[in-house]
Amino acid sequence: MQTDLRGRDLIGDLDFSKEEVETILDVAWDLKRKRALGEPHAYLRDKTLAMLFFFSSTRTRGSFESGMAQLGGHAAFIESRTTQISHGDTEKELGEIFGRYFDGIAIRHVDMGIGNRYLNLVAEASRVPVLNMQCEIYHPHQCLADLMTIMEKKGRNLRRRKMVVSWAYASSYLKPMSVPQSLILQMPRFGMDVVLAHPPEFKLMPDIMEQAREQARKYGAGFEVTDNMEEAFKDADVVYAKSWGPLMTTQDPDEGKQIQDKYKDWITDARKMALAKEDAIYMHPLPADRDVEVTSEVMDGPNSVVFDEAENRLHAQKAVMALTMR
Repeated sequence: MQTDLRGRDLIGDLDFSKEEVETILDVAWDLKRKRALGEPHAYLRDKTLAMLFFFSSTRTRGSFESGMAQLGGHAAFIESRTTQISHGDTEKELGEIFGRYFDGIAIRHVDMGIGNRYLNLVAEASRVPVLNMQCEIYHPHQCLADLMTIMEKKGRNLRRRKMVVSWAYASSYLKPMSVPQSLILQMPRFGMDVVLAHPPEFKLMPDIMEQAREQARKYGAGFEVTDNMEEAFKDADVVYAKSWGPLMTTQDPDEGKQIQDKYKDWITDARKMALAKEDAIYMHPLPADRDVEVTSEVMDGPNSVVFDEAENRLHAQKAVMALTMR
């Protein structure tokens, strides 16, 4: 177990080593057990977390806010548009000042080319940990909850388990690429054979792809890319299918929507799930476009673990906060 996480930032998925991720999971399971038994675990008594949102949220805000309360501390919700952050407060000023007001700073900022840089500039100026609640490149806390869920369903030894990370059609806005990018970076470190499936226009960032290949080589895992959704689903142990925008092709929302609408058949339905193993699990970070991105039959079916996955956001994030902010 690694015990040197105090004061550490978590901005990118590879900021923590595999062993440090394992420590987070061990603590997350302990905190989950304590919550189930009603055992007090106020490890962050009198500590405060600033939660700064540039992008809307349901699960992220709820789980961080509730998690801090359960750890004995307090989380302050701060919306960028209703503060001076939208009128001139710089990243350096925010890091310096919030680093003195709070014991941790959590930020969600998904604007392309802006969000990740913003987090890193705040972190450079801050004397307290900066936690990434999602940027345009990474969604590390979601990925930790996903890994926790997979291990609960498939066991701690994930070597040679096949995981499909697939694009899926959605009729709503062009969603960030951060979830699939975090998944392809983290899961090979735990021995999973990852198959990334998407139409040609929905490529992920080239440097993230190279890092994913490097992690697969380092840990002896498989990493493949295909543009055939049904081929990818075959014999999968884990199906993780969600939408993201064609942001490497275009950042124009109208053009992106036209491209997206060409692939309405990329829906996760019972027929496709039948191509996976009988005990395969279906995962999605939510919110999902029901009966567009995934059918309700799959979403509410026996293979779906989306609500366990959502719950584990709470436990994984509590573990990160308890280890970094104490």
